[in-house]
Amino acid sequence: MEFVEYKIGEGVRAFSTTRKGGVSNGAYATFNITDYCNDDNNRVQQNRLLLCNALGISEERLILPRQTHGDNVLCIDSDFLLLPRDVQRKQLYGVDAVVTSLPRCCIGVSTADCIPLLMYDCKKRVVAAVHAGWRGTVARIAENALQTMTQRYGTQPTDICAVIGPGISLAAFEVGNEVYDAFHAAGFPMQRIAQKIASKWHIDLWEANRLQLLGCGVMEEQISVSGICTYSRHDEFFSARRLGINSGRIFNGIMME
Repeated sequence: MEFVEYKIGEGVRAFSTTRKGGVSNGAYATFNITDYCNDDNNRVQQNRLLLCNALGISEERLILPRQTHGDNVLCIDSDFLLLPRDVQRKQLYGVDAVVTSLPRCCIGVSTADCIPLLMYDCKKRVVAAVHAGWRGTVARIAENALQTMTQRYGTQPTDICAVIGPGISLAAFEVGNEVYDAFHAAGFPMQRIAQKIASKWHIDLWEANRLQLLGCGVMEEQISVSGICTYSRHDEFFSARRLGINSGRIFNGIMME
């Protein structure tokens, strides 16, 4: 199994999975743990066990929401882990960011061109994983996650280290006027995040989310951008634009030891 690992803090493991090291086939080849993208459930389960073994945790401590491109944030606490699995699944539906202060509990989000953000509060010992497609970015899901960390755990933005993981680049993310207009209406600085290439608008989702973190008070030197374009590197990372929606998903996880 091959990961891209990020240095985000002492005693914290933050990573994005690649397409390599699992048992899935075809457009899911080979490592996919997301069970709502029409992959074979048995293969998904085998891949989850492979990941849990690599992390040294039980499957019950691997948390993956059912994302819907919204702005909902869920905090994972010890009471949540005691819930029946069907109740957990219901609570995880429609969630695009997860936050926890539990050690050895790996939270994460699935992406395949959308932007993942992994955050760590080194003072309060809290982590977050955020799924930011263009709709979630417009809805300021990263800002919502930070506000949840502040309100629930007392996080100060200046204590946050953040990673923006693999996602579609500005060069590859061609959009229609309606997407450009949505960012403009939401108050994003279009001169910073948008560019016209061959008469078509392109949006920089990496920069849109980085600016969002900066606007919340996260220090610039504590934000890193992986710079990995999933569209151009679809042989290594899943890309829904290249492979179709019936394909695998990258798992972007973070866990405190």
